[in-house]
Amino acid sequence: MPSIRLWRAVALAAALLAVAAVAPAAQFINVLTGGTSGVYYPLGVALAKIFETAVPDSKPSVQATKASVENLNLLQAGRGELAFTLGDSLSQAWNGNEEAGFRAPLKKLRTVAAIYPNYIQIVAAKESGIRTLADLKGRRISVGAPKSGTELNARAVLGAAGLKYEDFDKVEYLPFGESVELMKNRQLDATLQSAGLGVASIRDLAQAVPIVVVAVPAETVGKIGDAAYRAAVIPANTYEGQTEDVPAVAVVNFLVTHEDVPEEVVYAMTKGMFEHLDALAAAHAAGKSIKAETAASGSPVPLHPGAERYYREAGLLK
Repeated sequence: MPSIRLWRAVALAAALLAVAAVAPAAQFINVLTGGTSGVYYPLGVALAKIFETAVPDSKPSVQATKASVENLNLLQAGRGELAFTLGDSLSQAWNGNEEAGFRAPLKKLRTVAAIYPNYIQIVAAKESGIRTLADLKGRRISVGAPKSGTELNARAVLGAAGLKYEDFDKVEYLPFGESVELMKNRQLDATLQSAGLGVASIRDLAQAVPIVVVAVPAETVGKIGDAAYRAAVIPANTYEGQTEDVPAVAVVNFLVTHEDVPEEVVYAMTKGMFEHLDALAAAHAAGKSIKAETAASGSPVPLHPGAERYYREAGLLK
C-alpha cells in the first residue's frame, strides 16, 4: 500500500508539472503613468482594466512615476511595457538629448498611439496681480518635477517669452498636487502644469482660491521653434472663475512601448484600447480626445509592428 500511494503521488506531481509546462506564461503589462493628481494616472488605471480582458493571459499593473522622461528611460531599460509621454520628450529621447534627461538615444522605443493634447497651463493666484507672462518675472513659480515632461515644457514656453529661471524670485520643482498646496498656503504665486484640460489639481486649486489662467499668445508659441508645440485655446469655464477663452499652447501625448514587447501583445493592447474608448472617456475628460483616425500619425518614433498591424486592419494605414 505505501508503494502504491507513493506511485500515485509521483504520478500526480508529474501530471502537474506537465500541465505547468504547457500553460502559457503570464504577460506582465506595467503601465507607466505620472503623478496620481495628473491625467496619465487615471487613464493608465482605465487601460490596465481594459487589458485584463483584452490581452489574453496578461497581468496588468499601473505605476505612478514622474511622467514622460522617467517613463521613457524605464521603457528603454525594459522596466515597463506601456508608457505615457509628451511628444517633445519623445523626440528628445529618440535623439538622445542629454540636457533633457536622456544620456543616449533611446532606440528601443516604439509608438503605440498618438492620444490627446496636453495643454501647458499657467495658473496664478488672482490676488498675486499676475495677468500676463511678463508679470511672472520676480515671482514664485512651480515648474513641475525636475526633468519631467512638464519641466521641459516650462523651459520651452518661458524661454519663448524671454524668461529664464534666474528671473524668478523662487523656482520650485514639484508635482502638480504639491504645487497646488503651496499656492493654497500663499507660498507660491503661480504654477505651470502640462496636462489635459480639466486636470484635477487645477480644478482643486480653482475651488479653493480665485485664480487667473495666464495666456500664452500664438506669437510666443511660434518662438518656441519646435513643431511639437501648437497654438491652442483653453475654453471658457474649464475651471471655476475662468469666464473667457484663454490662448494657450498644446503638445500631443503618445502611448509608447519598446521593441521587445511581443507583436501579439501590442496588437491586443491597441485593439482593446480603441474598442473601449468609452472607458477612457469615463476615466478622464481628456480621454474624449483620443481618436483612432489620428493615432498612427505625428510620432518621431516608429510604430511598433503590433500597433501598425491594428491600424492596417482598421483601414487607417495603407
